[in-house]
Amino acid sequence: MRIEGKHIVITGASSGIGEQIAYEAARQKALPVLLARNEERLKQVARQIERTYHISPRYYRLDVSDTDAVEAVFQQLFHDVQTVDVLVNNAGFGVFRNVEDIDLEEMKNMFAVNVFGLIACTKTVYLHMKKRRSGHIINIASQAGKLATPKSSVYAATKHAVLGFTDSLRMEAEQHGIFVTAVNPGPIRTNFFHVADQSGEYVKNIERWMLTPEKVAKRVVSIMMTPTREVNMPRWMNIGSQLHRLFPSVVERVGKRAFFKK
Repeated sequence: MRIEGKHIVITGASSGIGEQIAYEAARQKALPVLLARNEERLKQVARQIERTYHISPRYYRLDVSDTDAVEAVFQQLFHDVQTVDVLVNNAGFGVFRNVEDIDLEEMKNMFAVNVFGLIACTKTVYLHMKKRRSGHIINIASQAGKLATPKSSVYAATKHAVLGFTDSLRMEAEQHGIFVTAVNPGPIRTNFFHVADQSGEYVKNIERWMLTPEKVAKRVVSIMMTPTREVNMPRWMNIGSQLHRLFPSVVERVGKRAFFKK
């Protein structure tokens, strides 16, 4: 009942966690608004929601790395739906490489999507929520933003940036009645790894510990419109991140073998 009839805007909604968040939000009688680059996939997700839950979600093609397009699409979105109750900044990608193999254009694209696009979407919606003194911004970060490991230097840097931005935003937003949550999942069984880990070695090594997108989506939807600071999944991995903060040298020495499984 908490999110029934609420407009839930989801970036990266054409697949993976974003797609599953859209389904779960619709199941709970919310009104998903779908954003992604792949318009054909958005149509398919929208049709599935309509067939299953008898809701006709709006969808908009958006590449969040194009900040001009972010402004234009959100202005159209505000015109169409008037109210945005929840923004889920889910769009993002990663590539695992050793530092000497980093492609600088790839690095720029990763920051453009994971960081600059997230901030652009947030700023546009935040002004809208601030006027209403209500809303919830949920940023999908990563356990990599809390504990960086080998071959994920650029990806981890983007997620560290997301967490820093989210922590600052949370303090600013609280005085305006807006909730802000960081979601830090570990590896998830999605097509993320088709790009991030083209060799397949990392997935093969950690497959038995991977989360399902459905489980993550249910957790994300369950905290919508609540003052939840962080969601960390799985719990055992977050314990590792907390221990690393307290005893970094020990954790890096003990966990070295596991960290190099990429």
